[in-house]
Amino acid sequence: MKMLPAIIAVLIILTACSESHNESAETNGNPTNTGNNTEKQDDNTGKQDADSGKQGADSGKQDDDSGKQDADSGKQDADSGKQDADSGKQNDDSGKQNDDSGKPIDEGQFVSVPMHRTPDGVHPGTGIVFWPDRAKSLHKTYGDAISLEFSYCLPSDVVTGKTDGKLQYNWDSFDALLDDIASRGHQAVIRFRYEYPAGHDGSSDGKTAVPAYIKALSDYHETYAADPDGDGPTHYADWSNDELKWFTTQFYSDFAARYRSDPRIAFMEIGFGHWSEYHIYGTKLKPGINFPDKDYQKQFLKHIDATLGIPWLISIDAADDKYSPITESGDLQKLAFGLFDDSFMHEEHEIGSGDGYNEECWIAMGSDRWQSAPAGGEISYYEDDDQKNFLSTAGMYGTTWEEAAAKYHITFMIANDATEGNHATPERVRAASRATGYAFEVTACATDGGTTKVTVCNRGIAPLYRDAYFSIGNIRAATTLRGLLPGQCAEHTIAAALQEEAELHIESDVILPSQHIDFSADIP
Repeated sequence: MKMLPAIIAVLIILTACSESHNESAETNGNPTNTGNNTEKQDDNTGKQDADSGKQGADSGKQDDDSGKQDADSGKQDADSGKQDADSGKQNDDSGKQNDDSGKPIDEGQFVSVPMHRTPDGVHPGTGIVFWPDRAKSLHKTYGDAISLEFSYCLPSDVVTGKTDGKLQYNWDSFDALLDDIASRGHQAVIRFRYEYPAGHDGSSDGKTAVPAYIKALSDYHETYAADPDGDGPTHYADWSNDELKWFTTQFYSDFAARYRSDPRIAFMEIGFGHWSEYHIYGTKLKPGINFPDKDYQKQFLKHIDATLGIPWLISIDAADDKYSPITESGDLQKLAFGLFDDSFMHEEHEIGSGDGYNEECWIAMGSDRWQSAPAGGEISYYEDDDQKNFLSTAGMYGTTWEEAAAKYHITFMIANDATEGNHATPERVRAASRATGYAFEVTACATDGGTTKVTVCNRGIAPLYRDAYFSIGNIRAATTLRGLLPGQCAEHTIAAALQEEAELHIESDVILPSQHIDFSADIP
């Protein structure tokens, strides 16, 4: 037993060194490794009982009478809890270890980040939509109640001719329109059209917006209707003309090349016929003459889907197979177009409330289309007061705006005349806008000093249709928020540490610099 005092002395020294090392590791924010610090005794210099051969890291003491340690406990106290000395391993399943302040003490070990946010603004690319003139005149009171403005646009305004087989453009007027809308912190919903009935208010002369160089061709012949469906004199593009068909396809190719990633544009509405709404009511339909034939439509729609790069919508009236091949073609049904309804919430909109034509069209075009492409439109003008009354909290025709928007998963809705009634106060319009589209909530956020993980849920009624990313500084998450459906949650990982709550934000290359995609959070 002469060796025992020497052994005890060595062990006391080793224990002291271990404690000093652990204090240093904790001071520097590094976890202690208690499982591998237990020194083993040399079997040839006096063995301790192998069943009990464990040392108490907290006491650093050894029983002199028995030379044995308690074999029942067999555990070391590592300041923050006990580890199994038989395995000498730390629990890798929890991956967490905190110092007294609750901060992470090493990379790879995550701690929750408290976060509290309650946004009340309108999310970019959603909500009630005004025309630019209305948006400009009401900007001081309604500017932050909307995020979008709608405008028709004319190919004839930007196309100056064709030289050596190449179209010539002057985009100045179009860019001026986009700049004007963006100056109010809003994005544009754009619809190019050829036909626009003159009406009876002098708002249009009924002439087509076909470029002048095509109208000058000897084989181009437009047709005319004096007062189709009571909408006033209307001229129709000549769809028997090959140049018109080539131009229409090429025009959108050139448009996409220039504006595909332009943050001033949120959505495109595309179609044919009156107002590009996929009908020519009141005029006898002549496919290939006053309306494009189905073969051309098939080629055109596939081209748009492959080329445009901007979320696009077509009228629910394209469900009518008299005008369109879409409902007859599985291939066309797979295209990523959304739907717009230009008489939303009129008295007989729903099945069971009248003829139900609108709801039937939504169903025919695909009830789940909203999951991958936007749903929008315009509040009905069937009655003069429809746009003035649809925001009544009591509802219109038995349905509130919030109920109708949720049923059809609406992302945006034109309602230019809403402010002429008594219901569309700035606060009500803002609330109506927030009842559309996406709404993100961060339900969990944790960082380990090098990586941050964010769990986000979509609490809205539709997904986001363009790319956006959680970011810290200039470092973005690897996955996009695009396509996260209502009620779904997902974890996004950012290769950066989160020091303060305010550092976490959402970035998108296709919103204006003045716009922000916010999120709610209530993480204690």
